[in-house]
Amino acid sequence: MRKAQRKTIRLKYYDYAQNGLYFVTICVQGRLSLFGGVLDNAMYLNDAGKMVEKQYKELENYFNNVTCLEYIIMPNHIHFIIQILNVNVIQQSLFDIIQRFKSITTVEYIKNVRHNNWKPFHKKLWQRSYYEHIIRNEEDYLSIVKYIENNPTNWQKDKLFIND
Repeated sequence: MRKAQRKTIRLKYYDYAQNGLYFVTICVQGRLSLFGGVLDNAMYLNDAGKMVEKQYKELENYFNNVTCLEYIIMPNHIHFIIQILNVNVIQQSLFDIIQRFKSITTVEYIKNVRHNNWKPFHKKLWQRSYYEHIIRNEEDYLSIVKYIENNPTNWQKDKLFIND
C-alpha cells in the first residue's frame, strides 16, 4: 500500500529567499496547549511560551538578513511576520529560518521537560509543515497585524482552539 503524498502549500516557482514580508503560523503537534493560556482576552505565557518568544526574537541574531516583526504566541501555535532582506549576505530562505526556529525550540523544550517538568509532547513539538502567506501590500500587512493583535480576544472562536 502506498503512502498518501502530501500536497505542498507553497507557491510554485516562488523564491522564498527573496526580499519580502511573510506571515507564518506554526502549530504544536496535536495542538497541545503548551505555551500558556488565554484569560480575559489576553495571552499569558508560561515558561515554555517565554522560551518560544525568546527564540523567535533571537532569529535576528542568527540570520543577519531577518527582521522579526509582529508576533503572538498562543497556547498551541505562534503567528508572526518576518521580513527577509538579502543585502550582501548568503541567501537564507523562509524554510531555513522556520527549520532553525523549530529545531532550537524543540531542543530547548526537551531540556526543560527533563529538568523543569514541562508538559511532555508526543514525538514532535511542532507539526511537520507550517502556513505561510506572502504579504504583498500595506493593506494586507495591516490586516494581518490586526489579526495578530486580536488573536487572544478571538481565541475561543479560533479554529486552533482546543478546550483542554
